[in-house]
Amino acid sequence: MVQVTFYGRRSAWAARTTELSDAVHRTLTGEWGIPEAKRFHRFVLLDDTEIVAPSRGPGYLVVQIVCFSGRSHAAVRRLLHAFTDDVVPALGLPVDDLEVVVIESPPSHWGIRGMIGDELALDYRVEI
Repeated sequence: MVQVTFYGRRSAWAARTTELSDAVHRTLTGEWGIPEAKRFHRFVLLDDTEIVAPSRGPGYLVVQIVCFSGRSHAAVRRLLHAFTDDVVPALGLPVDDLEVVVIESPPSHWGIRGMIGDELALDYRVEI
């Protein structure tokens, strides 16, 4: 399971949510094999005064990825590099304006569709 939350300025991202979602999901499907149909994205778009980010541009963006634990350090590093190599240019962002954090939690700590996460039969691999 992968849940993505985007934090950015409404003035910069409100009209670009589809473009943003597509770029990030393309990276998740390519690097981690997340199925195309498993796109769970949320947008937290704030007024310009509600984001304090010294020396960052108006398009400053934080991407928070919450997922089942089990991926190797190498797989996480590949994903983070892909954000720099693929997502940054796709969105026309300066590299300093994108921050990505991967937060892992054991499947036994998730409740999904009335089940505990470690009871689910997933159609993709978490251990990569």
